[in-house]
Amino acid sequence: MPMMKAAVLAHQNDEFKITDLPRPVAGDGTVLVRIQASSVNPLDTKIRSGNAAHARHPLPGILGIDMVGTVVEPGTNVAGFKPGDIVYGMTGGVGGLQGALAQYAAVDARLLALVPDTFSIREAAALPLAFITAWEGLVDRVKLQGPKKVLVIGGGGAVGQMAIQIARARGAIVYAVDSAKKGPVIESLGATFINYEHHTVADYVATHTDNTGFDVVYDTIGGPGLDAAFQAVSEFGHVASCLGWGTHALAPLSFKGASYSGVFTLTPLLANQRRQRHGDIMAEATRMANAGQLKLQIDPREFTLETVNDAYFALESGNVNGKLIITIA
Repeated sequence: MPMMKAAVLAHQNDEFKITDLPRPVAGDGTVLVRIQASSVNPLDTKIRSGNAAHARHPLPGILGIDMVGTVVEPGTNVAGFKPGDIVYGMTGGVGGLQGALAQYAAVDARLLALVPDTFSIREAAALPLAFITAWEGLVDRVKLQGPKKVLVIGGGGAVGQMAIQIARARGAIVYAVDSAKKGPVIESLGATFINYEHHTVADYVATHTDNTGFDVVYDTIGGPGLDAAFQAVSEFGHVASCLGWGTHALAPLSFKGASYSGVFTLTPLLANQRRQRHGDIMAEATRMANAGQLKLQIDPREFTLETVNDAYFALESGNVNGKLIITIA
């Protein structure tokens, strides 16, 4: 039986151990992929530590939500992919689906798209979770189109950076709130930077909207960020959030007749629903990247399957300068 190496997590808060396992095979609706790279998201670290009750993953298991790799063999009833294609997507690491911290995976073809011609493997590995989360909020929920004023709370993070670029590509005028150190990257993406350490919500609503509020607010940090979004949105505006787990007063939203939408990108993986939508969104990411509409901030350090623990610890410590990428092959 062909074998592969994988970084296996036996227990929550444990270290990953490199383990030899049987190589999966392509089945009905899946493709066998030789994995080339993955990335580390905050959600990955929460799954490892056991602090993500909403992201169930049985242990021992293989983590790694984001995946980029080469198609080895399509299974039955798979169209659109052939051996040698380089594909990417948000494909596992939750819900009992094998993650990307392994040399091979049998991946649901509906979750995949061809990688951009203009991106390296490392860049492609940084996109799936962040891009899907941003796209679902702004496009699937808000239906953003045209020159509306959009505020991104936490605009310097991975999801925030994707949200800025998606909004601008759809014709919006974009503003982004974050700390001073995130200002340069936000401005490099074409958004107006707002330093929350120096300006209250009332300050930037007055300065940038003449006290009318923003048409759309996308909150990427939750907690006080979502409370700020409710205050910053305009009358009949729309708030979306990918971290709406807390308890919040809805009065600021209700008094304006504004709408709220939650974003939970894991449902296709956990419940096997709407998986083709994820593949379609990744195809949009490829289209935007090939059109020169996407930039990425990648941490220059290089990690491998053997040093995956170092990558996770680096993200947990906050010692990062962009997305951390793990090279598998």
